Amino acid sequence: MAQPRDFGFGSEEQMVRDSARKFLRDNAPIDRLRKLVAGDHHAAYESAVQPAPYDESVWRQMVDLGWTSLAVPEQAGGAGMKMVAVAALAEELGRAALPSPLTATLIATAVLRVEGTSAAASAWLERVAAGEAATLAATGTDGSWEVDATDVMAAPRVAAAGRATSAATASAAGGGDGAVLRGTAAFVQDARKAAFFVVAARAAGGIGLYAIPADTPGVTIRPDRIVDLTRDQARVELDDVEVDAAGVIARPGDGERALAGALPAILTIVAADLCGAAEWQLQTTAEYARVRTQFDHPIGFFQAVKHPIVNMMIDVDRARSLTYAAACAIDTDPANALRLARMAKAAASDAGVFCAGRSVQLHGGIGFTWECDVHIYFKRQMHNQFLYGDAPYQRAKLAALVDAGDG
Repeated sequence: MAQPRDFGFGSEEQMVRDSARKFLRDNAPIDRLRKLVAGDHHAAYESAVQPAPYDESVWRQMVDLGWTSLAVPEQAGGAGMKMVAVAALAEELGRAALPSPLTATLIATAVLRVEGTSAAASAWLERVAAGEAATLAATGTDGSWEVDATDVMAAPRVAAAGRATSAATASAAGGGDGAVLRGTAAFVQDARKAAFFVVAARAAGGIGLYAIPADTPGVTIRPDRIVDLTRDQARVELDDVEVDAAGVIARPGDGERALAGALPAILTIVAADLCGAAEWQLQTTAEYARVRTQFDHPIGFFQAVKHPIVNMMIDVDRARSLTYAAACAIDTDPANALRLARMAKAAASDAGVFCAGRSVQLHGGIGFTWECDVHIYFKRQMHNQFLYGDAPYQRAKLAALVDAGDG
């Protein structure tokens, strides 16, 4: 199926992009970002718990602007906009390297949307539209990004409370009446900023999905120490956490399908973030090359500087084109969405790493210092490239799609 002109990026999508860019330029400029996440080297790297700073007043303004509701269907109180609009917003978040739970919330929304016709999923989507931050907790401690890789186990509420049923019954699927969850979800993004978690849990009937408020008894957040200063990551430990019927997003056996259905959107959102940050690295490095002089010339005069900057531009353009092609496929051609999303994430991961490295190198000696802002983006890109699989992982998955005749 042929994609629409300009990936279906029309006036509404342009309005989202332009208004987001202006808002972030005015409310989250680089000097505020530096003060927020890199104001104190010792606090960032030597404190017992790595800080997870973000500007809550900016977050509330983003909610008021409707950014959390952008991907929420209209029937759940959201704007119900196309994926290309969500990608445009995610790209601007990356361009600003914004510390906020919005990217994690967009990813969790993508999962909830797959089950959006259910009453439970619709209710939690309404909470997202109203401004509650969410994050996906679906990854096991071994770091696998497969959709069935959860280490969390689900048992029926009655069996878990009574403690008198057989082991086989206790490991059976938690049904519509709720479940009790036990285990650890790892690599949970912006866990300390989220109001609730969308948790994947395994039972005899398969993978289920459950929404759990962050303050639920039995939930413990164990922060990780990561290189990225603009977000936090944690392990979420669940110790006999009870989930009632309202928290059952997808019954056991349906959760894996929901995660697989949301995967193209998840990969596209992260790819867009990578593209936005890489664009900032490109523009900042090009500007530095115009003003930094050596041998009586701006350093951009020399081919050793000029050529890498051109290569940065080529990589960013290729990754952005694939990212919007993937977003457009989610909107108009779902059969090709996963293939294009994996291509986009692979290209964006490569572009992010390449632009990060060249931005540091072409800033010369100052590029390696804490005082130079490029390190903030460098670290965000190093983290982003691995989220939901780096470039080699995505290409291996693409090869499998081609071998299966789906490519």
